[in-house]
Amino acid sequence: MALVLSSDAFQDGGPMPRHLTCEGEDLSPPLAWSGLPEGTQSLVLIVDDPDAPDPKAPRMVWDHWVLFNLPPQCERLEEGAANRGLLPPGTREGLNSWGRTGYGGPCPPIGRHRYFHRLYALDTCLPEELGVPTKDHLLLAMEEHILAHTELVGTFEKDSAGPC
Repeated sequence: MALVLSSDAFQDGGPMPRHLTCEGEDLSPPLAWSGLPEGTQSLVLIVDDPDAPDPKAPRMVWDHWVLFNLPPQCERLEEGAANRGLLPPGTREGLNSWGRTGYGGPCPPIGRHRYFHRLYALDTCLPEELGVPTKDHLLLAMEEHILAHTELVGTFEKDSAGPC
């Protein structure tokens, strides 16, 4: 069975609901997974936007959420888990592109952006020495330990009908 990541809030390739974004409550999305390979010791979840700042001329990848050492017994994250302190025990957080831990929802300055939710199954738990890593440091640390990975993509574009 293959590793699968899904959400009750949006379909793969479909729009993310406004309440999960900066125009709403900025809640972390509900996510569920199945099909962990045998030998999985921990999970990594990375949410990023490769379309920043403008999908027509992207210049960077913006990291929205970086989690690691999620226990493999956990099969889901509830909506708002990041915001409401509901992450599974043992889960560690890395730095997002705002330079802080936690979830920062979609908030594109222009156009419709894609938000990649990537889940990795690892054959180890990552060491405490990592501290609070950036996504790049985390990717280096997990490089030789990936058993499987999958992704779920949501999209979002701000409401252009503002007050002016």
